Amino acid sequence: MNIGITCYPTYGGSGAVATELGIALAERGHEVHFVTYKQPFRLPSFLPRIFFHEVDVGRYPLFEYPPYDLALAVRMHEVVLAHKLDLLHVHYAIPHATSAWIAREMLRENGHDIPIVTTLHGTDITIVGQDPSFHAITKFSIERSDRITAVSDFLRTETIRAFGCTRCDVVVIPNFIDPAVFNRASHPAGLHDELGGGRKVLMHISNFRAVKRVRDIVQTFARVQAEVPSVLVMVGDGPDRVVAEEEARTLGVDADVRFLGKIDAVAPLLAAADLFLIPTDRESFGLSALEAQASAVPVIGYNVGGLPEVVEHGVTGMLHEVGDVAGMARSAIALLTDDARWRAMGAAAVARAVSRFEQNAIVARYEALYAGALANA
Repeated sequence: MNIGITCYPTYGGSGAVATELGIALAERGHEVHFVTYKQPFRLPSFLPRIFFHEVDVGRYPLFEYPPYDLALAVRMHEVVLAHKLDLLHVHYAIPHATSAWIAREMLRENGHDIPIVTTLHGTDITIVGQDPSFHAITKFSIERSDRITAVSDFLRTETIRAFGCTRCDVVVIPNFIDPAVFNRASHPAGLHDELGGGRKVLMHISNFRAVKRVRDIVQTFARVQAEVPSVLVMVGDGPDRVVAEEEARTLGVDADVRFLGKIDAVAPLLAAADLFLIPTDRESFGLSALEAQASAVPVIGYNVGGLPEVVEHGVTGMLHEVGDVAGMARSAIALLTDDARWRAMGAAAVARAVSRFEQNAIVARYEALYAGALANA
């Protein structure tokens, strides 16, 4: 198949999953065309059967906000015709599903047609899509897709609740990991000492948006550090990085918090971690939590959204109510001071990640979905 994929190319779970899916599809013999405004952050400069098509947004002075959605639709239209694409797979409803629908309508004017697969990832439904400014167009775009997937049961339920979606069937296909990439034993053990200097390493990876509650992370770490010699490694960047930095200074732990910025290859870092913190107040899935578990790192977070579908409380990690920083710290201290329990939880985390979220099995489900969409086109 010739497959077009559109995603947000910047740091975040939806872009990471879309890119890894494209890479996996190309390895299985498909031709994959990424259509977006920048090369996806997890996409190397060259891979066989993978192509990148940049969306050029004009800067006409009349437009205070250049219409990316329209430019994207035009570029999709061009790529479908030039490369004879079989289908478009868009990740994140707004504006990608809308742009795909426009592109398809343009194609139909020329006697062409193409199925649209839309994958919902989270905030496109729980935050953006439910804003009154976007609710109607989000619902319209989802219902005009030929196949709709959600990354968790929670997100499927939330989509139906928020939008009705009487004209669509939302299929749950979860995010995935490549066990070989996140095999803890395959990465240099020395990085743990490099980061922690002989102390325990707590880690967080995100795009540092408000929903990630980075202040809670620093507060949790300050409580842990008071009991257990440790460091906090913060990977990523975003608008709330300054909030985390300020909180670390306020609590007097800034000397032991490492801000590494955006790093594409996170597997070696996760292999050097002892615990992973993810105290978000909205989480449709939690890809970083899954990657941590695949790296034998227990996860401590909040019991929200789809995270309980990824982290099994008391077995592969510990989940607390939103805002329970003290509870998170207690769980962290208990694990960091009990090596046997920490090892058992890490082993259980790997087993769960491999058995439920292994890459080949999940990609095969997408291939079957594509085949069904094409058969009904």
